[in-house]
Amino acid sequence: MFFLLHVDICVFQLHLLRRPFFPHHAIFKNFFCSYRWTELLGKLSATELQSQSPACTLDLFHSIGSTFNVFVGKGQLIAGMDQALVGMCVNERRFVKIPPKLAYGSEGVSGVIPPNSVLHFDVLLMDIWNSEDEVQIHTYFKPPSCSRTIQVSDFVRYHYNGTFLDGTLFDSSHNRMKTYDTYVGIGWLIPGMDKGLLGMCVGEKRIITIPPFLAYGEDGDGKDIPGQASLVFDVALLDLHNPKDSISIENKVIPANCERRSQSGDFLRYHYNGTLLDGTFFDSSYSRNRTFDTYIGQGYVIPGMDEGLLGVCIGEKRRIVVPPHLGYGEEGRGNIPGSAVLVFDIHVIDFHNPSDSISITSHYKPPDCSVLSKKGDYLKYHYNASLLDGTLLDSTWNLGKTYNIVLGSGQVVLGMDMGLREMCVGEKRTVVIPPHLGYGEAGVDGEVPGSAVLVFDIELLELVAGLPEGYMFIWNSEVSPNLFEEIDKDGNGEVLLEEFSEYIHAQVATGKGKLAPGFDAEMIVKNMFTNQDRNGDGKVVAEEFKLKDQETKHDEL
Repeated sequence: MFFLLHVDICVFQLHLLRRPFFPHHAIFKNFFCSYRWTELLGKLSATELQSQSPACTLDLFHSIGSTFNVFVGKGQLIAGMDQALVGMCVNERRFVKIPPKLAYGSEGVSGVIPPNSVLHFDVLLMDIWNSEDEVQIHTYFKPPSCSRTIQVSDFVRYHYNGTFLDGTLFDSSHNRMKTYDTYVGIGWLIPGMDKGLLGMCVGEKRIITIPPFLAYGEDGDGKDIPGQASLVFDVALLDLHNPKDSISIENKVIPANCERRSQSGDFLRYHYNGTLLDGTFFDSSYSRNRTFDTYIGQGYVIPGMDEGLLGVCIGEKRRIVVPPHLGYGEEGRGNIPGSAVLVFDIHVIDFHNPSDSISITSHYKPPDCSVLSKKGDYLKYHYNASLLDGTLLDSTWNLGKTYNIVLGSGQVVLGMDMGLREMCVGEKRTVVIPPHLGYGEAGVDGEVPGSAVLVFDIELLELVAGLPEGYMFIWNSEVSPNLFEEIDKDGNGEVLLEEFSEYIHAQVATGKGKLAPGFDAEMIVKNMFTNQDRNGDGKVVAEEFKLKDQETKHDEL
């Protein structure tokens, strides 16, 4: 047994570091120990001692602070001390009385210990180890789930408190508020720590006790750790990975109906929670109440996410674990520490590809579905509008009124205009519209998210046939050769807006003419009159008046 002894002649205290995990580990022969001790020479006072041995008093007041380090039972101590130290535990304190025959006998120590002196020692044991000791590991917390443990060449991030066996703190990563980051098993650590970290899980807490010959040995570290010191590390593992790691994916929820999976070049909208391996939160799209929107497979996100988002379904939930070399590397970013493994719990809301067109699924067609909608037709229809994840955006059924448009007139988004074509009255269909044919990257503030794929469930209720392209009014019968004279009822050779409007409405009322459906009739008539009033004087004369087939520029008669 080896001891660390602090020798203060006259006062002898033996200190040995506490070994809480070796409750039965007491001093035996061939153990090495460290202790501080106080030696009282008989019953002499300090003054008497000084008079007999000035050196004693000198040691008493100036040597306190260093331990006495020695093997027990190997003749390095007086016989009485060799016997007295056997069986001591770390932090145990003993008062030892040694008779002369087991001390320095009739000769004493010249100038220090008189002959035939009874010696009294106040001993506090500070440290103890044996050359056959190994690293001692005590796990006091282990997470319920431990899918992976530290192996040789893994890179780890951990917090620790480092103490001596008596509990004296010599170092702490907690105090520096920074983890200790290192490779394991390749010589970057003291041998005992290299061994003590193996097999740990993320979240595990263990105490690793290391004998000095597996730590800093006889010389210590030259700063805080003395020679021959056993070390105790209280370790909490936060993170581990291997440079050869790729991402790992754990599917949480896969929708039963998955018609399409994401591919490189797709644009995704997804929610996520981002944490470190120990569960420490660093970011969340949910807290911003906004999805994260990005292209995948093109370098817009970290490489691990670029890979982890491939092959997902709309509505899928998965966990993506990204090693640091596929995340933010050694430097980290913001509140993400360097060399950190990242865990993303994602929920895919929707995705599309910029090359996508609309998709149409017809659910019902009436037996007679011969009249199909086309550009210029006036339509009345009901719809439910939702996102791909089922979030309802709008519903005409809830409002109790139809939505009415002229097809091809720009009154709805392009995708809806396309989706309503070649539809018959009574038909029901679902139209899926990618954002570049919907509301684009901007969306509609407070209503439609940016870059959202839209789903419309539509039922066409009414169709009024439109006019040929380029016409706002047509004749249903032969046009009178004296058309100008018929409009100019007062025969003054000038047609005012009132006369023109009255005549056109009369033709529509009798079925002789037809205005384009779905537009303001008065606005159409006024526009027709303005086109005929070529000099802009508020009246039309015979020389200005022309039919549609007589010119090429205006939508009029």
